[in-house]
Parts: sequence; C-alpha cells; structure tokens
Amino acid sequence: YAGFQEHVARELAGIESAGLTKHERLITTPQGAHVGVRDGREVLNLCANNYLGLAQHPAVNAAAARGLQDWGYGMASVRFICGTQTLHKQLEEKISVFLGSEDTILYPSCFDANGGLFETLLGEQDAVISDALNHASIIDGIRLCRAQRYRYRNNDMADLETQLRAADAAGARFKLITTDGVFSMDGYIARLDDICTLADKYGALVHVDDCHGTGCIGASGGYTAARQEIVDLLRQRSRPYLFSNTVAPPVVAGAMKAIDLVSATPQLRTRRHQNTTRLREGLEGLGFELLPGEHPIIPAMLHDAGKASALAEAMLASGVYVVAFSFPVVPQG
Repeated sequence: YAGFQEHVARELAGIESAGLTKHERLITTPQGAHVGVRDGREVLNLCANNYLGLAQHPAVNAAAARGLQDWGYGMASVRFICGTQTLHKQLEEKISVFLGSEDTILYPSCFDANGGLFETLLGEQDAVISDALNHASIIDGIRLCRAQRYRYRNNDMADLETQLRAADAAGARFKLITTDGVFSMDGYIARLDDICTLADKYGALVHVDDCHGTGCIGASGGYTAARQEIVDLLRQRSRPYLFSNTVAPPVVAGAMKAIDLVSATPQLRTRRHQNTTRLREGLEGLGFELLPGEHPIIPAMLHDAGKASALAEAMLASGVYVVAFSFPVVPQG
C-alpha cells in the first residue's frame, strides 16, 4: 500500500495547495434560515437549497413523524422484493398529478435518478446531447451508457442545433437532449421552449433535471416522471432502482406533505421571490459581481478559489454561513 499511499498524499497536497480543499462545517441545529455552529453561535444560513423553508416546516416534520410511526424507519429491501408500501405508490401518484405526467418512479436520491436513466433508455446506436453546465449526476449517468455523446454550450440554441445535426450525420437512431432546468451553480434557467422546438424539428427526446426548480421543495430522494412506457422500462432495468433500498417511509410521508404545501400555499413562492430580489439588489449595491438571473441561486463571482474560501471564512466569523465553490464543483477559474 505504501506506493499508493504516497500517490493519494500527493493528490491531497495538490488540492490543498490549489485552495480547493472542501472542509465540512459542523452544524449543531436543525436546518433553517439560522443555524447553530460548533462555537455555539447562531449564524444566518445563505447557502442551503431550502428555498421555501420546508426542510423543517412543522407540517412536514409532523407528517414524517407519522410516517415513522405508521410505516417504520426503513424498508431493508428494494422495491420489487418487499420494498413497496402503499405510501410509495401514493407519492408517485401525487408527483405525477403535480407535474402532469403519466407515471413516476422513485429513487433513493436525485443522483440515482440520473444515474439509472441513460443506460436504460439509450444504446450505442443512439446519441445524447448535453448542456455544458449540466449537473455531475447527468454527466456520470451519460458515462454509464454507450450512446454517442455531444455537448453544447450553456443555453446556446445555435450550438445545440449544430450538435443535433452532427448526431443526425452520424446516423443516430434516437437522440436525447438533456439539460438542467435550473443550473445549480449559476442560477441560470434553461430555455426549455427553444429546446423543445429544436427537439421537435430534429425528432429528439428531451430530459430535464429540475432538481432546483420543481416546487423548490429540496427534500431527500429523487424521481423520474415520464410517459408510462418509459417508467415501466425503468422499473425493469434501471440499476439504482433495482439494487438500492427504497426511500425510507418518513421521507416519503414528509415529501407528500411538502407537495401539498407547495400546491396550496403560493405565498411561499411569493416570499421566496421577494427575498431573492432584495438580496440580489443589496449585493449589487455593495459592488459584488453577480451572475444574472431570477432564481434564488445567486452566485457572487470572485474568480479565485483562495479568495472565495477566505471570504467565506470571514463571513462565518461575521455571522453569515456561506461556502466557497471551487473545482470540481464548478469549472476551473
């Protein structure tokens, strides 16, 4: 092991010297707008995906507690063996109604949902055309399939059309365009209307990872909502679905309540929009360089991993919890 140990040590040292080491901070309280940290202080949390404040919403917590009481803690099984409760089918049906899809299949995580999609649907005769800023789970999911791979510049419809033509020229049987709905590091929103127009023009399918957009729920677990036959095939062949224990009942119960709240409480989204506008205008007024957008993901650009890390630590000392994003979470530079 000694030789490999030295190799790993050099890799870690290189990450540290480049200012790219990601240190995990200890939070001592439940998730919320304010969280406790190790030194006993309560600080303002500005880096969670908890866009609508549902991560610790009393109604969601109560529903999860009832799910634990009524259905147990874990399933200890995959879905097709003994891991499907009435509760799981109810959540799949609720998501389908919420999104207007024919059916939905649950996964233990959003990463698994993407990891089990492309390999199941596409073969070496096919092509997948991916946005350059797509999430790591899409990238890894594409790597698992044998389809031809094409990449287009972020939200660049001219380049997307170029790649669609290239896939046609290469004789692709089926083409699948894949994009984040909201790009998680940038807050950009995909041009889905234009993407679908091009998909119709070139006979392509469209896949959207809307993890940061759908209801802004931010719950644990993941799903793929699609036409019936696609979900049917995923249930038979998608490896993360077939070989991972199913979503825990408390998570399922809490997620159903979160969907109910999103559907019945438009004020949550109104307040989120107001907060986003206020924070964006305030940061711009202070002179920060922000990426344009309207999503609550508001990136402040420093263009230097070391500076970003130092600023994040200084802000924590001042009572504001933010984290510096650096490679490989975002591109170099």
